[in-house]
Amino acid sequence: MNCPESYELIFRTTAAEDDVVVVHLTARSGAGGYPVYEDESGIVRAEVSERGEVRMLASGGHQAPRVPLLARPLTHGAAGRTDR
Repeated sequence: MNCPESYELIFRTTAAEDDVVVVHLTARSGAGGYPVYEDESGIVRAEVSERGEVRMLASGGHQAPRVPLLARPLTHGAAGRTDR
C-alpha cells in the first residue's frame, strides 16, 4: 500500500478557526491493519485507512481523543504551510 507520508487532521473547535494537527507516518499498524500516524510530540496518534477513515488512538492514560472532521493527505513539502 502506498501511504501518504503526512496528513493534516482537522478538528472542529468552538473558536473561529478549526484546529489542525499534522501527523506523520510511523512504522506501526493499527488494529484495523492500517498505518499509524502521529504528531511530533507523539501525543496525537491516528490510524488512517486508504479511504481517509480515521481511528484515533490513545497515547496515554485518561485520554478521550476526538475524531477529526477530515484527514487531508499532504503532498511532499506541504507540511508547515503558512498560507492559512
